[in-house]
Parts: sequence; structure tokens; C-alpha cells
Amino acid sequence: MSDPEARTAPHRVGLIGYGLAGSVFHAPLIAATDGLVLDTVSTRSPDRQAQARAEHPQVRAVATAEEVLDRAAAGDLDLIVLASPNKTHVPLATAALEAGAAVVVDKPLAATAAEAERLAALADRRGLLLSVFQNRRWDNDFRTVRKLLADDALGEVQRFESRFERWRPRPKGGWRESGDPAELGGLLYDLGSHLVDQALTLFGPAVSVYAEADIRRPGAEADDDTFLAVTHAGGVRSHLWVSATTAQLGPRFRVLGSRAGYVKYGLDPQEAALRAGRRPDTEGAAWGVEPESDWGRLGTGESPVTGGGQPVPTLPGAYPAYYAAIARALREGGAPPVTATEAAAALRVLEAAKRSAAQGVTVRIGAGS
Repeated sequence: MSDPEARTAPHRVGLIGYGLAGSVFHAPLIAATDGLVLDTVSTRSPDRQAQARAEHPQVRAVATAEEVLDRAAAGDLDLIVLASPNKTHVPLATAALEAGAAVVVDKPLAATAAEAERLAALADRRGLLLSVFQNRRWDNDFRTVRKLLADDALGEVQRFESRFERWRPRPKGGWRESGDPAELGGLLYDLGSHLVDQALTLFGPAVSVYAEADIRRPGAEADDDTFLAVTHAGGVRSHLWVSATTAQLGPRFRVLGSRAGYVKYGLDPQEAALRAGRRPDTEGAAWGVEPESDWGRLGTGESPVTGGGQPVPTLPGAYPAYYAAIARALREGGAPPVTATEAAAALRVLEAAKRSAAQGVTVRIGAGS
């Protein structure tokens, strides 16, 4: 592209899906990103179409994904974002890449690592960006853990504990809780996608996985209380919990090293802010900042619950950084902030966990995973 004006024109984005993921996460973050403009939203719900127009007055709201794909094929869209049900991710991402658009897919990218690798190969052949929305890499607590590791504040890490626990004793229904394998419902592929991605980002490839997956709630169809024990090639053991049936919540993170440990309770505030209608581009407003009372603690010996350790300022959460990096990759080239290859590595762990839970065995993961 030799035209300087064309190089600086914002990239036009089509968003497929305007449920929770599309309306709360993707659309506000896209709209807040320099270099991106939300052009088209597709949703079959007339109410959600009206919602999209009200929240983003410039947007074109259409009923079907095919209309978004047609706009991409005509050269009217540069990036397609998939915030649609899990089972649609692979076919829609394939169609978007074949239409000539770059693609961002909400997690999980696919059901299997093999499917993710085929999508990555297609993107490479077409010379197009393909990325996965792993926004939890920009959570405030995860960013703080990364800084503590970079500063060698813990010594040699021996065990990493991470939890996404909730108390939802009654199923809400919908495809996310469906027992149909085609839907990719259940917490292993939902919240587990985040925890596995974070663990691999921090500590590298996994060599073995042990998992327990249960369906606890009356009327539930998919796993709602799941545990993974992941052994990394470097020796760290990650213990990961995802649950909708936890009456008393544990720490979000507990990281134990040879010199110190870090414990952090509570959730990053960005999702709650987005749900409440706050936006990261509001002039003068702090974004992703939590009060000092919520800071984690670093130390040895006494529990942080009874005052042990020293408070560690939590870095601000930074969800806007994901789409800023996408805009930069589209403008300048280079790798996106989360690659399909990284997603495939996480999917190998999720597949191994599914097999482990079903068979009651520890599953080895091959070299290069």
C-alpha cells in the first residue's frame, strides 16, 4: 500500500455476534481503539440490533453473518471479529479468511488443536492476521504476577494456583451449559481456556495433564466444577480450578516460590466496569484500577488473610491493549498479540484434560506442544 492516506485510514471492523461477548467486550474495546472503526454488527435478534445502533450510532446492524462476510469479500471490511457461539468459530473463521479479511476469534478458537493449526495454516497462506481474544492476559492481577516473575520477587516458582470460581447453584441454560459436544459448552472450554492460556504464557509448554471434571448442579448438562493439574516442561506445576458451585471462593492467584509467595483475592474490575457501561476511552477516568484494599500480598509464613506479607500494588488492567496491538499489527505487519499457534498449544492441554477426566489417568503431551 503506497498511498500514505490509505495507510492511516482506520481499519473497518465487522463484528459477528452481539451477546455478552460482542456487546460488553468486543464492541466497546473496538470503538475505543485508534485505528479501528466498528462498521457492521450482525445479530439475528431485532432487540440486539436496536441495542447495537443505540450504543454505536454509526454502526450498520444486519441480521446474518453472511452479510458481514459479503461485505468483507467486497472489500468493505478489513477485520472480522467472531463473538458468536463456540461451534461457529471454525466455519466462520474459515469463511472470513477466504473472504480476504483478517480475523479475531473469541476463545476458544476451536474444539481441537488440529482445527486451530488448520486455521493458522490458512491464514498464513492468505497472508492474513488471525488472533484469539485472550483478554485475561491483560487482567490487573495477571499483569502483576508477570511483573513479580520478571522482578524475580518469588525466587524459583514451584507451584502456580489459579481460580475462576463462582457461586451459581442453578444453571442459566443456553449453549454455554449444553451437554451437546458440538456446542463446546462447559467450564473446561469456557473459563478453562483463560486459565490454561495464562499458565502457558507464564511457565511455558505443558508435558502432562491430570483433570477432574464433574457435573454438580441438578439439571446441568456440562462440566461445572473442574480441576486441572498441569506439569510444565520447566518443572512448575499449575493447579487450575474452574467452578460454578463454589460456596466460598478461594484466592484468584496463589504463586509459591523458593523465596516468597504471592496471594491475590478478587477479580479484575474491567469486566464489571464494561457491564456497567463504563468505557476505557472516557476522558480523565482511570481504567482498570482497583483500591488498595484489594491488593495482593507478598511474603512468607503467615497467611495474608491474617495480615501476613506486604501489600503489592496491583498494576492497572489493560484490556484496551489487546485491540491496540491488533490495530498496530494490521497497520505495520508482524505478529498479533495472541497467535493461533498459542491457542493450539492451549487446546492440546484442554483436550488432554478432557481425556484425563473421562479416563481417570494422567495424559502426557508430546514434545513441541
